[in-house]
Amino acid sequence: MNVIVSSDTILGVFILSQIGIGFIGNTLLLVLLINTFLVQLHTKKPIDLIFIHLILVNIMTILFSGIPEVMNAFGVRNFLDDIGCKVVMYLYRVTRGLSLCTTSFLSIFQAIIITPSNSRWSWLKPKICTYIFPAFCSFWIINMLIYIHVIMSTWAPYNSTELDKFYSLTYCIGKNPDYIQSVVFRGSMVLRDFLCVFLMISTNVYMVKFLFIHRKTVKHLHRTCLSPRPSPETKATHTILALVSCFVFFYWGDSFLTIYVSYTRNVKGLENITIILSHCYPAICPFLLIKNHYKRFFLNCAFAKMRKSSQHKISVNTWCPHTLL
Repeated sequence: MNVIVSSDTILGVFILSQIGIGFIGNTLLLVLLINTFLVQLHTKKPIDLIFIHLILVNIMTILFSGIPEVMNAFGVRNFLDDIGCKVVMYLYRVTRGLSLCTTSFLSIFQAIIITPSNSRWSWLKPKICTYIFPAFCSFWIINMLIYIHVIMSTWAPYNSTELDKFYSLTYCIGKNPDYIQSVVFRGSMVLRDFLCVFLMISTNVYMVKFLFIHRKTVKHLHRTCLSPRPSPETKATHTILALVSCFVFFYWGDSFLTIYVSYTRNVKGLENITIILSHCYPAICPFLLIKNHYKRFFLNCAFAKMRKSSQHKISVNTWCPHTLL
């Protein structure tokens, strides 16, 4: 008996696996970061606040975008009413914009942290930590204002009567805004994206240049050392470079495909690719951080458990003598 699996089912399984992996990774890293702030106070750093914000944004993006897509792929229809569509679409757009802004700010923060004392930007080093929470507030306000039109123009599919004036968002329907609203919305998005990407590229070019010069300096200082260990700042810089590169690839790939699909018909395969790309960065991000930044912590935890277990066995053998001879 041949079992035919539809493409929608395959897409649903794939997105469900993305959600599961991403949610587990982000939750694990979030618990680790919270533990650092509450228990291991001596190891916490200001940059960890930015990581926490990025992880929370990733979790929200996965939940508000991934779950509706999975339900739609498995054939569940009309599971959102008007209010549900407005909330889901609005929060997904806001969290996606927050991910862009937070990643850009993370790159700026690290570039300032590694700035030498003789640089013209060194005066920002003692002040940058005080800008973290104001930056978060401004990111939320800006993105919430940009996407207000989503609340006014999103409806449940079964409540729409003027189908000729609507475009489909699969499980929700979005009404085309008028010309002025469209210009304001697209202009604000382009300005935000251009500013964030410009800052990301500029700071990453600076960090790559800094790492190149730093590596040459280290080679001169450690000629007799076979394997000089990289500094924590260098490790953090490598982590952020990997994060930004990953983000730029998936974000702009998703954006360009979305624009192409919006002006082209009968491209269901490309629509599925955009859905997958939109969940790649939130799912991969925590594992990049764990691999490049917190790997030592997990190794220390594993060794600590092994030592604790061995000490417990020794104490049992010491205080519980054998009674059978």
